[in-house]
Amino acid sequence: MELFSAPWWSALLAIVLIDLVLAGDNAIVIALAARNLPAHLKTKAILWGTVGAIVVRSIMTVGVVWLLKIPGLMLVGGLGLVWIAYKLLADDDGGEHSGPQANTFWGAMKTIIVADALMGVDNVLGVAGAAHGAFDLVIIGLLISVPIVVFGSSVVLKLVERFPIIIQAGAAVLALTAAKMIVSEPWLSGIFGAAKAPLESGQSAARWTVYVLVVAGVLAAGLWRKRRLAARA
Repeated sequence: MELFSAPWWSALLAIVLIDLVLAGDNAIVIALAARNLPAHLKTKAILWGTVGAIVVRSIMTVGVVWLLKIPGLMLVGGLGLVWIAYKLLADDDGGEHSGPQANTFWGAMKTIIVADALMGVDNVLGVAGAAHGAFDLVIIGLLISVPIVVFGSSVVLKLVERFPIIIQAGAAVLALTAAKMIVSEPWLSGIFGAAKAPLESGQSAARWTVYVLVVAGVLAAGLWRKRRLAARA
């Protein structure tokens, strides 16, 4: 693809839109993971969490052709993200810090990087597809995603501090993202239909059933876990 040609600019616009749409989930998970850190570590966690996430995504983007050949990738990633969404709720202390072991910088880093690696699959595939093999566009797409995620994380973190219910909403968004990854698994196309093909009524119903069960299950499990911890306390 010729540099700065009409197709090049068209592909770049597509990449920017993909980053805007998909970076929201990454911003949410970074903000929620950093919410219990001391004030002086929150900004550091957002910046370094984003750097780590971008490094992971860069490696995944370079190996996207190989990734496409991995059977079950979307299913495993979706199930892993369900666990991340649950942990974000289960580890929520409702504003009462239980001690430094539950609020460590490196603990937040681990959550951020693992979650981004799981969620980054759709972003990597989307950017690589829009770039049509143009490596310069892939790099630009990665650079564009950095300020989007950093700014979005800062905004979400401030909102979480004022409105704690956003924690539940954020976990629900992550759970829905996980459900969409699960139903997009090619192995399960017989049940949920192919990604770009028209869906039959049964396949559409199956998809919505998974969406509801995963989101409701994560929220219910998180609430149950918090009540058990409260009862023990």
